[in-house]
Amino acid sequence: MKSIRFVLAVFLAAPLRAQNGPLDAFKGNIAAIHTRNRAAYLSHYLHTPALARVGPDGLRQGYDSFAAGAGASWPDTLVATQLRIVPVTPDVAYGVYRYRVVDSSGSVRGVSERVFVRTRDGWKVAVTTAFPTPDAAPPPVAFVGATLVDGTGATPVRDAVVVLRDGRIGCAGPRTRCAIPGDADTVHAEGKWITPGLIDTHVHFSQTGWVDGRPDALDLRDRYPYDQVEASLQARPERFFRSYMCSGVTSVFDVGGYPWTLELQQRTARATTAPRVMAAGSLLSTIDHWLNLPDQRQFIYMSDEATVRRAVQAHKAWGAAAIKVWYIMPPQPPDTARVSALVHAAGDEARKVGLPLIVHATGLWEAKDALRAGARVLVHSVWSAPVDSEFIDLARRSGAIYVPTLTVLDGYSQVAARRFERDHQPLACVDPTTRAKALATDTVALAQRPSDAALRDRAARTSTSRVNGAANLKRVFEAGIPVALGTDAGNPLTLHGASVFMELEAMEASGLSARDVLVAATRNAARAVGLDSTGTLTPGAVADLLVLDADPLADVRHFREIALVVRRGEVYTRHELEY
Repeated sequence: MKSIRFVLAVFLAAPLRAQNGPLDAFKGNIAAIHTRNRAAYLSHYLHTPALARVGPDGLRQGYDSFAAGAGASWPDTLVATQLRIVPVTPDVAYGVYRYRVVDSSGSVRGVSERVFVRTRDGWKVAVTTAFPTPDAAPPPVAFVGATLVDGTGATPVRDAVVVLRDGRIGCAGPRTRCAIPGDADTVHAEGKWITPGLIDTHVHFSQTGWVDGRPDALDLRDRYPYDQVEASLQARPERFFRSYMCSGVTSVFDVGGYPWTLELQQRTARATTAPRVMAAGSLLSTIDHWLNLPDQRQFIYMSDEATVRRAVQAHKAWGAAAIKVWYIMPPQPPDTARVSALVHAAGDEARKVGLPLIVHATGLWEAKDALRAGARVLVHSVWSAPVDSEFIDLARRSGAIYVPTLTVLDGYSQVAARRFERDHQPLACVDPTTRAKALATDTVALAQRPSDAALRDRAARTSTSRVNGAANLKRVFEAGIPVALGTDAGNPLTLHGASVFMELEAMEASGLSARDVLVAATRNAARAVGLDSTGTLTPGAVADLLVLDADPLADVRHFREIALVVRRGEVYTRHELEY
């Protein structure tokens, strides 16, 4: 993690004015950490063998040993809140504050105490403690003065107050309705915009964002053994957690991958350092796709009805959030009756066990059939042809949500052409390993690069799909069908987190207003994922939000201008989340 000196520190001075002596010393002590001033930092402590330091490992004493280690490793970021001074005697004061420290090992929240004593040289620290509090809720915070865009589609509220308490929205609205609590730290946000955190309803943690995770796109298994790639993904999904948070994405839906992805649901349910993850687990596939591991499958072949029903029942037992069907017609001539019957069996069994059916269906015929089978979410645009009135009627009657995924094909085209369009995705939010691979796209396996004629044919097909996808999104939206944001992140050069901005901008370019895109990326996306307390900034909702430097309703490109990201009430600067 790069060195960051930005500090979000709010001191509640009003109740402390009578204690200016020790309070000034306390502030100076913390300020020396912010500025990495070793001499100033040490000047606040008693230079005596009695100096006491207490932490989870017990008591340590002595100034000399303390000074020897001081300044060896400053935190990248120290967030200090709820600083208090309590007088004990005229010459002794107790101080306490809540901290969040960010360094190369991650982010740690805790409580730190000081005992100050009056000396001839001023107030000095005689006792200092620090204890992590990983399970404690973030302290209450009030954002004051920003324009509130709450995700419901309502008129923005200027000069608003947004109060966060215990990881949820306590109040969000005009100052006349939302009082600033006395125990809340205040963040002055004049000239900013506050929106719900973004929700990506289509991601794959079992894919890397490059071709090493999709050897069916470009086979580099001789250099990147697939089993090793997948083992690394399972061991370190947090690299993508941070990418999503950095990109303003606070919830995601993994709509198909290896069984281990289901474990991410519990891991992130109450996390403040990762987006909330919901997962569907292994996909049910109408074709027997080969991209699996010897000991586990991400594609379960729908060979017959009994297999399909057993798979759905197993997903329910495993705790999957949905049943995902990869509705791909086999090579011509397709056995449409047999395949359709299997998809309908999946929908029937999903209803019986109480799981929503979500379907990948980019062909118009398949998409209609998926809706008849009970699909609650279509996780791709219809690319094959313009949607017709029958499709609209089916989608309307079923209450389905339409996720367009307009930009995912571009990544495959860039890989084929060996031309990574690096300026479209903020690489500062991409982990170094993935970034290096993406940047190597232009020179990798050049002997396997398609001919120029093949690339032209591919570009023409992709263009047709993109034109149909954009037009179909606009028609579906105008027909009143709910639309939600989804990127298909993890596919080659559709990078985890960073790809969200391209998708937002493509949705706006398709004819949706910035306000409609925002609702699609927040409230509607929460519905698609099945999160009923996320996606809007209303009382009781989970405190997942963004503070932006520019108006997202004027242009969705302004979502790239993130100042702060808040996950379950924990406030992060964009800078500290970057790699």
